[in-house]
Amino acid sequence: MRFTDTLPTPSVEALAHSQQLKTIICQKIQAQGGQISFHDFMQAALYEPGLGYYVAGLRKIGAEGDFVTAPEISALFSQCIANQCAQLLTELPKSAILELGAGSGRMATEILLHLERLACLPEHYFILDLSPDLQARQHETLTQYAPHLLHKVQWLTSLPTEPFQGVILGNEVLDAMPVELFTLTEDGIIQVQVSVEQNEFIFTQQASAGVEAIQALLPAELDLPYTSEFNPAIAPWIQSLADCLAAGAILLIDYGYERADYYHPERRQGTLLCHYQHRVHNHPLIYPGLQDLTASVDFTAVAEAGVDAGLQLAGYTTQAAFLAGCGLEDLFMAALNQHPQAHYQFAQQIRTLSLPSEMGERFKVIALTKGFTTPLLGFRLGDRQHRL
Repeated sequence: MRFTDTLPTPSVEALAHSQQLKTIICQKIQAQGGQISFHDFMQAALYEPGLGYYVAGLRKIGAEGDFVTAPEISALFSQCIANQCAQLLTELPKSAILELGAGSGRMATEILLHLERLACLPEHYFILDLSPDLQARQHETLTQYAPHLLHKVQWLTSLPTEPFQGVILGNEVLDAMPVELFTLTEDGIIQVQVSVEQNEFIFTQQASAGVEAIQALLPAELDLPYTSEFNPAIAPWIQSLADCLAAGAILLIDYGYERADYYHPERRQGTLLCHYQHRVHNHPLIYPGLQDLTASVDFTAVAEAGVDAGLQLAGYTTQAAFLAGCGLEDLFMAALNQHPQAHYQFAQQIRTLSLPSEMGERFKVIALTKGFTTPLLGFRLGDRQHRL
C-alpha cells in the first residue's frame, strides 16, 4: 500500500456506477439546503443501498481489490483469534461467535477449522454483513475450504434479537464507520460540510452544536487551524453489542490510537484516508462508491463507551502483543513443521503482522467483557489499559 496523488482512472462502467451515487448525494445536499455533514456524505458513499462502497457488488479485499486485511495476509492471524475464542467457548456452555463484517470469509473459515482441531467448535457462527456480494463471497470461501462446517454458519443483516453467550468479533469494522469532520479555529470549533460547486463536491464549514462537545477532549495547546474527526456512533453501537451479549467478550481489532495520540498536536490534519486499488490518498470527495473512506479509531472512546454500556474493559494492547499472547510462535512452528518449504512465506507473514513498521504497533486490540472475569489469553504479555 502506497500513498499517492496519482490514481488509476476508473473504467467506464465504474464511473457510471459512481455517477449514479453522485446524483443521489447531490439530491441529498439539495434537500438539506445546499450542504450536508461530512458524516452524511461518508454514510452515503459507503452504505447507500445498492451503490455504496461496502454494499455494491465490487471486489474490495485482496489483490484485485483496494486493500488487504490481516486474515488475507496469513491464516496464522485467524488461528490466534481462534485460540482466544477457544478460551471463552470452553468456559461458556452453548456459546456462539458473531463476526461483524466478515470480508471475504477467510477469517471465519480459518477460525472454524482451527476450533475444530481444538475440539472447541461453537454452537453457531453468526456473520453479520450488509453486503449481498460479500455474503455470497463468504459462502463461496466456506464452501471451498470448510464445506463440512457450513452448517454452523448463519448470515444476519442485523444483530441477534436474543442475547447469546460467546464472542463478538470485529476486525477492521470501527474504521469503516462514518465520522464527523471538524476544524478548530480561533473563533471556535466548526463542523466540516460537503456542498456542490460546478458539479463537483467541495468542503464547506459551519458552526454546529453537534461538534462542540468534542472541544473538551482536545489538548489545550494546539496550532490553529486544527482538523480532525470523531465517531458519533461509537457509544450507541457498543451499547447495541452489549445488549445482545448475555455473557462473553467483544473483541475489536483495528488501527488507531489512544485519545492523547489521536488528538496529538502534530496530527493537525486528522486521520481520514482513502483507499483505491492499493493506493492511499487524501481526496475523500472523488469517486463516491468506488473507494474506501476510513478513519483511525479513538480507542479511549471505545473503552469509555464499553464502561458506560455496563461492560468491563478486559484488555487493550498492540496487535503484535495480542498475537504473541495467543500463541503465534507455536502456530508458526506448527505451520513450518507441516510445510517446511514455505519457511520464507510464513516468516514474511509474521513480519507483516507483528513488526512495528508494519501492522504490529499501528493495529490495536481491545476487549470488553460481560459476565466473564477470567484474564484473557491475548493480553497476558502486555496490557496497555493504563494508556487509555
